[in-house]
Amino acid sequence: MKKVLVTGTAGFIGFHLARKLVDQGHHVCGLDIINDYYDVDLKFDRLKQSGIDRKQVAYNQLVTSKISDNYQFIQLKLEDRDALFELFAKRKFDVVVHLAAQAGVRYSLTHPQAYVDSNITGFLNILEACRHHPVENLIYASSSSVYGLNKNMPFSTSSNVDHPVSLYAATKKSNELMAHTYSHLFGVPTIGLRFFTVYGPWGRPDMALFLFTKAILAGEPIEVFNHGNMERDFTYVDDIVGGIERMVGSPHPAGEGWNPASPDPSFSTAPYKIHNIGNSHPVKLTSFIEAIEKALGKKAEWKMMPMQAGDVEKTWADVSSLKRDYNYNPNTPVETGIQGFVDWYREYYKVEI
Repeated sequence: MKKVLVTGTAGFIGFHLARKLVDQGHHVCGLDIINDYYDVDLKFDRLKQSGIDRKQVAYNQLVTSKISDNYQFIQLKLEDRDALFELFAKRKFDVVVHLAAQAGVRYSLTHPQAYVDSNITGFLNILEACRHHPVENLIYASSSSVYGLNKNMPFSTSSNVDHPVSLYAATKKSNELMAHTYSHLFGVPTIGLRFFTVYGPWGRPDMALFLFTKAILAGEPIEVFNHGNMERDFTYVDDIVGGIERMVGSPHPAGEGWNPASPDPSFSTAPYKIHNIGNSHPVKLTSFIEAIEKALGKKAEWKMMPMQAGDVEKTWADVSSLKRDYNYNPNTPVETGIQGFVDWYREYYKVEI
């Protein structure tokens, strides 16, 4: 079993992953700053599900779960280099799964500094910590948003991603470049994961499924951007977590067969790899909304809107490398996943339908 640092464990994916790894017998240290980008009560309630008492959470103090001795949590800013290095020195992690980041495409249009602080400076500190306190594996979150203006479908990690349409996307592309530098210069083994529209129970309130469900139940209109002409590779959180869990004990080896005369950007001679992690079955936004209506037993009032700045029309993941290397097999139908979210939403918010 591994000693694993998971950053972002008060967040959506990090919460689910930490619980999965603890269930598998790993010793997990969760880290999060618990900022107010969205409802902090939801973040603390996620932690509560893992046995972390809100009253015990204090900055730079380790708290042990009341449910499992294998899980501890620390509130910490990624930008706090000294405290982060101290944590690495004390805990001597085998593996780091770095999911913490300033999320949200549209928020980056109005709060750019938050993305530089967390996604650039924070990630640099993670890389430096892994350099000076060597780990077997660093798995980090990139994003499908790096594909930007690229319209070659399905999105392939072998494709160029030099045309981002949001600062959020630019910071994630920067993370991939920074990771390669540290893999090449210092031998830090890194795996970057480009997430494709993750959804499910305990999801983020700024995501479409949450927003639509809340509005429909309140009898309010839902905003359907680009007049509904959108497709997303919606991926259920359990499929994502199952994929990451397989990688924890399996760092990617330095690339064989990489050709510098015709370089594939997804790997190199360094211990570096980029994977897409998605469902590989894009769903029309209109069909997604209809599935929500069915799960709720209630029709939505659709308010057609133009395309938003920083958004893209379609995403579709080529996950062939993840299937080949880790036997990744996402198999949750979108109707099943939406029903799972709606069931959680009803219970969490005490909503009668």
